[in-house]
Amino acid sequence: MNDFVGSVFWLVISLGLLVTFHEFGHFWVARRCGVKVLRFSVGFGKPLWMRRGKDGTEYAIAAIPLGGYVKMLDEREADVPADQFDRAFNRKSVWQRIAIVAAGPGANLLLCVTLLWAMFVVGRPDYAPQIGRAAGVAAESGFQRGDTLVSIGGRPTPSWSEAGIALITSALDRQPVAVEVMDADGRAHQRTLHLERLPQGVKEREALGAIGLVPAHAIPPAMVGEVADAGPAAGRLQAGDRILAIDGQATADFEALPAPITAAGEAGRSARLHIERDGRTMTVDIAPRRLQRPDGTAYWGIGIAAAQAGNPPHTALLRHGPLEAIPAAFSETWRLARDSVGMMARMVTGRASTENVSGPITIARYANASADMGAAWFLNFLALVSLSLAIINLLPIPMLDGGHLLYYLIELATGRPLGDRAMQAGQMAGLLLLAGLMGLAFYNDIVGLVR
Repeated sequence: MNDFVGSVFWLVISLGLLVTFHEFGHFWVARRCGVKVLRFSVGFGKPLWMRRGKDGTEYAIAAIPLGGYVKMLDEREADVPADQFDRAFNRKSVWQRIAIVAAGPGANLLLCVTLLWAMFVVGRPDYAPQIGRAAGVAAESGFQRGDTLVSIGGRPTPSWSEAGIALITSALDRQPVAVEVMDADGRAHQRTLHLERLPQGVKEREALGAIGLVPAHAIPPAMVGEVADAGPAAGRLQAGDRILAIDGQATADFEALPAPITAAGEAGRSARLHIERDGRTMTVDIAPRRLQRPDGTAYWGIGIAAAQAGNPPHTALLRHGPLEAIPAAFSETWRLARDSVGMMARMVTGRASTENVSGPITIARYANASADMGAAWFLNFLALVSLSLAIINLLPIPMLDGGHLLYYLIELATGRPLGDRAMQAGQMAGLLLLAGLMGLAFYNDIVGLVR
C-alpha cells in the first residue's frame, strides 16, 4: 500500500472510529435523558448510506469523513409538536443538557484510556533511552556517551519516546531540568541539563539537535558501507564487513572508529582491525592516512563510509499485564492530557510554535506511519488523537461542545438562558475562530509536505 492510499485509508478508519465514539456519547446520554434523536451521522454532507431505525432515528454515513453530528429534536431549529415537547433538547434541565454535551468529549476520554490499556497489554516496541553521542549543551552539562536516561524532571523515561517528549517539553521552557541517569558502568547520577543555554528561536523539531543528545539507536553500526578506491582500506575491506574491534578496543558502532584510528595514525603505525565477514572473523592491518573531509578539514582515516542501515532492532518494550495496564493507562492519559494542555498554553504565550497545529493531512500521514509500525503504535496514535478531540471540543469556543457548556454555565449562574443575540454573536465569533484554526492547520500541513 503506497503512502497516499495508506494515509487516506488509515485516516478514514481513524476518524471514523473516533468520531463514532464521540457522537455515540452524545447519542447515548441524550436517549437516557429522554431526548428524541432525529439523526446520528458519521461524516458531513450528503449521506452515502442511511437507514431509519425502529426508534425513528436516521443512522447515516456521509461523504466528508472529518466529523459527525447528532441532530436532536429542538424547538430552536424546527417546530415541535405539542405532544413531543417533553422530548425536545431545549426543554431539558440545564444539568441534563450539560450531561448530553459533555458526553461526547467524555466518550473520547474513555476511549483513550481503553486504547492505552490495549497498547500496554499488546506491548509497544521502542528503543532504550541510551545516549549515543553528547555534544553542545548536553556535553557541557556533563552527559556522556553510554548514559541511560532514567527520568527527566521527575518524569520516568522507560523508552526513548518518553525521553524525547520530556526533553522537547523542557526545552520549550528554557529552564534547567534535573535528569537522573545510569552511566555505562551502571552507576546512578543526578545531572542538571542547562536548557537555559539553548539559543533563542529553536523550534520543537530542532530541540533535540540543539540540546546535543543523539540516541544510541541512531548511531550507524560499525559496518562498512563503502570503501574508497584510493583509500588505505582499498582491497583490504569490503562493503558489509562488520568491524568488531580496533587494536583490541571494542567498536560498538561507527562513531567508535575514529579514536583508535587517529591514535594509530598519530603513532605512525598500522591499526589492527578485527572484522567479521560472511560469518567468519579475521584480522586486517591498515595504516591510516591524512584524508580530507568535504569541508576541507583534515583527519586520520582509512577511507571507509558507514553502511546505511534500515530501522535498527528495538531494544525496549513497554508492556504491562492486563491488571497492571489499568492504572498505567489512567496515568498515561493524565500525562498526555497535561502535555497537550501545556503545549496549547505555550502556543498561546508564544513559547511554542503554531506549527504544532496539525490538520487532516498530517493526521493521515501519522496514521499511516503508526499503522506501519505495528498494532501497539497504532493504538497509541488513536489514543492520542482521541484525547486531542476531547480536549479541543472542551475549549470554550462557540460551535464546539465547550462553547455550549459555557452557555449552560452562564445559565446556571444567571438563572436564565443566554439571549439569542448574544448566542448568535458567539456562534459567529466561534465560526471565524475555527475557520482561522483550520486555515492554519491546512497551511502547516502543506508546509510539512513541502519540508
